[in-house]
Amino acid sequence: MTAELDEARALLDAQDTQGLLRHLRQHAGGFAAADLAALVGGAARLAGFDDLAAAADRLAREPAEPQARYDFGYACVERGASFLAVGVLTELLREYPDASGVLTELVSALEDEERHAEAVAVLAEREARLRDWPDRYLLAYNALMAGDLPRAEAVAARLPAPEDESWHPAHARIGRMLDRAAAARRVSALDGRDLRGWQFALAGTVLGIVSPHGYDDGMNGRHAYLQDDYQECRRGLERLRLVLDAAGRRPRAVGLLPDRSSQALGLAAARLLGLPAERFDPRAPEALVVAYDLNELGESAAELVPALYERAPGQILVEHASCWTSPPPVSADYAVLLHQVNVPPWGPRLRLGEDGGAVRDPADERPAGELAEEVLRAALEPAGPGGTAPGDSDRELAAFTAAVAGRWLTGPRERVRSAGPVRSSRFA
Repeated sequence: MTAELDEARALLDAQDTQGLLRHLRQHAGGFAAADLAALVGGAARLAGFDDLAAAADRLAREPAEPQARYDFGYACVERGASFLAVGVLTELLREYPDASGVLTELVSALEDEERHAEAVAVLAEREARLRDWPDRYLLAYNALMAGDLPRAEAVAARLPAPEDESWHPAHARIGRMLDRAAAARRVSALDGRDLRGWQFALAGTVLGIVSPHGYDDGMNGRHAYLQDDYQECRRGLERLRLVLDAAGRRPRAVGLLPDRSSQALGLAAARLLGLPAERFDPRAPEALVVAYDLNELGESAAELVPALYERAPGQILVEHASCWTSPPPVSADYAVLLHQVNVPPWGPRLRLGEDGGAVRDPADERPAGELAEEVLRAALEPAGPGGTAPGDSDRELAAFTAAVAGRWLTGPRERVRSAGPVRSSRFA
């Protein structure tokens, strides 16, 4: 690993912290703890992370000291660099297999990295001596996120209610997840490619469109980069109508969120569904609240997110473009599509010019009402060859919605940070 270590040091000398982190993600497992800590400490100082820098400096001086290793792992997790903690904490747990704090912190790091099957393996190895809370809960949760539904159900069934009230929300949450999974399993495979089934089980979200693009080449129904268009917005609303019919839901009105993108889509939804449009009121019952992208609420997010987390009676939250690599702060009840990077139809567009080079068209700055008209004018063309992903016909979406309708629109709209059992290729 000499060449890799030299390259890492050169990146640090160049103060290229992002390049260093990308390099460490690939090679950190092969570095000695002292070398890794020296690199992380330098990067932490450049970023102004004094706590991580201090923990890294101590580990660099005392690489065999248990507390130094634990503190380093803890600081990495707290600073969102959990991948740097996994190796150090794994070695520490190997030396001290009964250290419950080390176990919990390692599982937390693996969860952050969406390495749920590894978290299950670490916990299952010690299953006979696990505490109910949080250890057995973490085993059930990570088994579910890894797609091992039988294990998750078996462990959760033996899990008593926690004495510590701080764990009550987690207890209720995994119960709702397992109830939704049971509903979805009646009509859905819940295997490693069942994106719609798992999206509902984990987040309570009915997914409107499973993307056919790259479906068999690693995407499994999600988008990586997408330039959205008006036709896809119209198709998402048509599928929303299908979902509402299948679930037996008839909203009273469309609640308009304040950002222009959401207003455009909300106005189009109101016209298409024949509903009045009104300003969003978190207390209004039976409202259809339409967002274009819940990560793009702007200055209103601080006020809106708590209001959307708890639902008013009969309220339905719709999101057109939902980011799966940086999930929104609340999970929509219906999401049209899942993306990593998305450009809305009215955003600046890239296209090929006449000379074959890339041309960037400026954003469309028209008001929301005019953009809504464009959505309504969009023609829905029949899908061509390969234009529909497996299991994504209108009939199959309606059947899925009808089967899970009894478990839809229940509980708070909790954020789900992991992609879950269905994996998709992503940009680094």
